[in-house]
Amino acid sequence: MFINISDSKEAANKGSSGGLVHYLEKENRFDKKNEPEHCFNGRQVNIDPYYVMKTIDHNIAKLGKADSKFFLVNISPSQKEIAFLKQQYGDNGVKDQLKGFAVRVMNAYAQNFKREGINCHEDLMWFAKLENYRYYTYNDPEVKQGLKKRSDRKEGEQMHVQVIVSRKDATNTIKLSPMNTSRGKNEEHSKKMGQFDR
Repeated sequence: MFINISDSKEAANKGSSGGLVHYLEKENRFDKKNEPEHCFNGRQVNIDPYYVMKTIDHNIAKLGKADSKFFLVNISPSQKEIAFLKQQYGDNGVKDQLKGFAVRVMNAYAQNFKREGINCHEDLMWFAKLENYRYYTYNDPEVKQGLKKRSDRKEGEQMHVQVIVSRKDATNTIKLSPMNTSRGKNEEHSKKMGQFDR
């Protein structure tokens, strides 16, 4: 299982989350044969993309123009892990397993801050989207060599979960940045600022 948190350059996270939410809806726009995948979090399923954008974009109290407003967490099982889950739970069951795993990842994300009042996923403002495919981009060697076109689907099992998590907690009062690795000598200061061990 590969989990990473995208930095601001990749997530374009200093303004509205609208671009990222639109990007995460690409499968629903292009794949009309299958049932659409909806956003979810630990409390709701079938969340409307506009609601995701509106909620993240309004959870920014006391953040400046240059501050990150949200982060993108990628949860990517290997092809072997997906094959194992499909064998255990079937094609539809694997989706439920990955969604449940995303909730557990966000519990760990919350606990990693070691902040009072931030104990589990319910203390965060976050939304996730399960994606079934990955696509070639202009950076991929196959595209540069002319073997594939940009936006062609990648081969094999590519199921993964993308999570948009607000910089502010669910109460819109506490700043939380997974990019802050403060471990200074002043322990009280580090606790106040929050530490996050990626």
